Amino acid sequence: MSNPFFKNHGPLKISVVIKSLELNKNSLNKDEEIKDIKDLHSSSEDDITFFHSKKYKDFAHKTKASFCLTTEPLKKELPQNCTPIVVDNVLVSTSKITSLFYPDSINDNFDETATLINDTHFKDKVIFGKNVLIGKNVLIGENCKIGHNTIIEKNVIIGDNCSLGSNNIIRNTLIKNNVKILDNCVIGKHGFGFFPNNNKNLRYPHIGVVLIEDNCEIGCSATIDRGSMSNTIIGKNTYLDNQIHIAHNVKIGENSIIAGQVGIAGSSIIGNNVKIGGQAGISGHLKIGDNVEIGGGSGVVRDIPDNTKVMGYPAKKIREFLRDNR
Repeated sequence: MSNPFFKNHGPLKISVVIKSLELNKNSLNKDEEIKDIKDLHSSSEDDITFFHSKKYKDFAHKTKASFCLTTEPLKKELPQNCTPIVVDNVLVSTSKITSLFYPDSINDNFDETATLINDTHFKDKVIFGKNVLIGKNVLIGENCKIGHNTIIEKNVIIGDNCSLGSNNIIRNTLIKNNVKILDNCVIGKHGFGFFPNNNKNLRYPHIGVVLIEDNCEIGCSATIDRGSMSNTIIGKNTYLDNQIHIAHNVKIGENSIIAGQVGIAGSSIIGNNVKIGGQAGISGHLKIGDNVEIGGGSGVVRDIPDNTKVMGYPAKKIREFLRDNR
């Protein structure tokens, strides 16, 4: 799904990209244009992508992108249709190029366009509490309720029969039908994406959104970061308990239940029908299969296959954990 909110300032000539990276690539056709920057999987012809880890070599083999920011050892994994652009630091370079295409995606200052709901056309459509603010480019469906002091900042689409509690801040988010968001949540802000670069932290642009599918419930004080290059997704009928953090690009499947104080690091994929106990932590860029159960307090540092129960740190199969902790 393409991002409906951030404006793409492309196409850009490859010469502009090369100049921004301070590279010398005389062999390239400098008048050739690039339409967009995307990840390996979603890229198409005339896009530029990035490839920084062997973990993604299967996606690299199949990418349709015309150009790829990568390293000397990894460039051999790319198909013939994709021209490698070798750089010292792939992620820093990707950040710079993303900023060229999407300059409005870097900062998340408060939404100056937000105004009291009483002064908008939603006042006769929504049941709302006191001091509710609405930003620009917001759509709200039928039969929705919004609690006190909640701010729906710019770039939010809310479906029918949704209930938003008090003291929430939401932006860059697509909320489907029959969703409940309890109190004190922050949804759709940028994630913890930056890179140390010459004694300065370089903030990574976040051009994705948060997508919350039908019939979900988000508990109190949850934080859900929008995606950096892809979207953060909460699947249908998934329930999150209180004080949960979902980092950028995380994708959670359908019918999953996640207990309080769980943290899921960036770009991990959680399957369908997954149960995660309280205070468990899941490292980034992992794949958790369908029907997995993760015990409370566990630390997950590697992929977990379908139909597996794990517990402990590092998380291991439940029988091994019980045997080792008699």
